[in-house]
Amino acid sequence: MTDFRFITTEMLDDGAIVRIKLNRPRQRNAQSRGLLVELDGAFRAAEADDRVRVVILGAEGTMFSAGHDTGSQQAMAEYLPGPDQHPTTQIDGGTRLGVEKLFLQEWRYFFQNTRRWRDLRKITIAQVHGNVMSAGLMLMWACDLIVAADDAVFSDVVGQRLGMCGVEYFAHPWEFGPRKTKELLLTGDSIDAREARALGMVSKVVAPDELDDRTLEFARRIAALPTVTALLVKESVNQSVDMMGFQNALRACFTLHELNHAHWSTIHEDGYPSGRAEDGILGAITARRPGADNSR
Repeated sequence: MTDFRFITTEMLDDGAIVRIKLNRPRQRNAQSRGLLVELDGAFRAAEADDRVRVVILGAEGTMFSAGHDTGSQQAMAEYLPGPDQHPTTQIDGGTRLGVEKLFLQEWRYFFQNTRRWRDLRKITIAQVHGNVMSAGLMLMWACDLIVAADDAVFSDVVGQRLGMCGVEYFAHPWEFGPRKTKELLLTGDSIDAREARALGMVSKVVAPDELDDRTLEFARRIAALPTVTALLVKESVNQSVDMMGFQNALRACFTLHELNHAHWSTIHEDGYPSGRAEDGILGAITARRPGADNSR
């Protein structure tokens, strides 16, 4: 597979299994634009390779992902004009103005890509550990199955810290249930791996030092199935959930997410599209931002 800067890829069992890992441990695997574009490329490469039957998504370092990268120097350089500006900031609506720019960029790089990974034509397994925060949930939820280390902790803090109604791929009610979703978003509280399994969100809980091996064992069991069987099992479940309204709900809630951004951008003189401490957001954090074209 292609050499990457922000992720690693490993071919296992003669290519039947691919393990992808987020590889920005110093930034707690926060999702920069470069990371997301590379991840999309790795998923697509695995999908295109007929040897591959199962894709595992994990992470290097002490945690799975802290969500969107809103403040690292590396992420800011991706958005600002200069030699390190990422080319995707100038396409897919990146040269438009105001809310249209934010809407189109978030549609492509935070929403549509997650939906595409959810429907990947291979079985996908997330292997998560440590904190899984906000947009980290999106990556995990895009996978068919989830194996969690027993130190995993799940939360979406954007309500408490940014005054936002959750992340772009709003699968929360389907994963947590409606009342638990309201509780977690309104308080910023978290749940541990055991509670996540009790809710049906997590498939298996294992010891942290066994996460790689136990996830690989799980993947091998699935890789042994005929590929058509695995694909049609996945498709049957996904289509059933879609018929219940999953895709329509995602699209509607993405629009509400953008409305939330538009609200904050219109009341801030500098166009900052999220809430601040002066807006009454008690848990607000100061994020260094390269403008108003990403959400966390």
